[in-house]
Amino acid sequence: MSGLFHSVLLIEEKCRGCTRCIKNCPTEAIRVRQGKARINAERCTDCGECIRTCDNHAKTAITDSLERLKEFKYTIALPAPALYGQFGPDVDPDRVLAALIDMGFDDVFEVARGADVATLATREYLSRHREVRPMISAACPAVVRLIQVRFPALIDHLIPVDSPMTCAGKLAKEGKSRELGIAPDEIGTFFITPCPAKVTWVREAVKRGFRAVDGAISIASVYGEISRRLASPGSVPPRRKASGAGIGWGGSGGENAAVGLENYIVVDGIHSVIDVLEEVEVGRLGSVDFIEAQACIGGCVGGALVVRNPFIAHVHLNKLAKRFADMPAFTAEEEEELTRRARAGCFDMRQDIAAVPAFRLDHDVSRAISKAEMIEKVVKELPGLDCGSCGSPHCRALAEDIVQGLAVDTDCVFKLRDQVKVLAEQLFDLAKKNPSAMGAGPGPREDGG
Repeated sequence: MSGLFHSVLLIEEKCRGCTRCIKNCPTEAIRVRQGKARINAERCTDCGECIRTCDNHAKTAITDSLERLKEFKYTIALPAPALYGQFGPDVDPDRVLAALIDMGFDDVFEVARGADVATLATREYLSRHREVRPMISAACPAVVRLIQVRFPALIDHLIPVDSPMTCAGKLAKEGKSRELGIAPDEIGTFFITPCPAKVTWVREAVKRGFRAVDGAISIASVYGEISRRLASPGSVPPRRKASGAGIGWGGSGGENAAVGLENYIVVDGIHSVIDVLEEVEVGRLGSVDFIEAQACIGGCVGGALVVRNPFIAHVHLNKLAKRFADMPAFTAEEEEELTRRARAGCFDMRQDIAAVPAFRLDHDVSRAISKAEMIEKVVKELPGLDCGSCGSPHCRALAEDIVQGLAVDTDCVFKLRDQVKVLAEQLFDLAKKNPSAMGAGPGPREDGG
């Protein structure tokens, strides 16, 4: 992960070293040293869990602003389905899309429409590849990164199909490039994102030359302006094209509901995802066809960059999806063309998903084995309370840090207390003694010598 952009950022002056983040990070990427949190870039997945749990608001996410629209000749907003869930259950999607146009975008292309395409591509892939089970959705970039870092043996289980965001960006650029006769690079596509992990995914794709999506703007940053415009009366032109199933992708269970599988697991919340992936890793879920895994509780509606309570937003989104449930995703001609393109690999993921050895103890195998043995020895000497007072998430993590030269055993407050106690006893014993010259030496010999 050398040189990887990370959207999650620590604001050091706000950090009080409270250790809440170290206890909740799913990849143990955070330590507290010298009273401040430190993020290990190799292990970080940009899931945003630390943003949610930090009461001091010392964690934030780097996103794009509307100022970036000036960089392009033509701009298209790519609103996530989760955006609709931020407003009331009776929200009109066309009014949300119109608000984005009023904010400076030239056009909009719903990511829910991209989800309809991803649904079709996923069905095609699963029908042609039955050699690996269970297959795991790659739509959540935080889950993909988690697998790269913590479960590299499961990389082959990921479905290498473009995410709804990428599908939307591709189709938006293709369509407008043909319509307007301008180069795709002159068209700026901006994802309205619910989470920092997707910001990282966008930035890394651009860095590698994949420009389906050019930037990511947080839902939180546009929420207020959209809300204000929704309160204004007036009619707007129809722009919504996504089906109810595509809109449903914004909440947990929506992806599988759209794909239509029967033998599946839906899991949301990064720690619950880890529990399921551990089951897959040991071979206990081989009878399951498909796993929809999302890092945020409730799915994308629970992202770290949204505004509304995820459970309320999920209810809003489900009602909206049901409202448009009878609307077909595509015409027969569109579905035939998109199916042909999916079979030709047009919606296959172009970014390589490689293992990231962030938990490797050493490049040299023999030294790694030696370090593992040393860690076990240190663990036995620690209290095993996993209190986090040392600045590491638990005692085993501290043992690893000690062996790697990143901490010392007295970082453990209990070990430090024991050492202070020994020193205090030694000082007390010394305090009771006086040198011989001060009259505390041995008494006179009996022979008078």
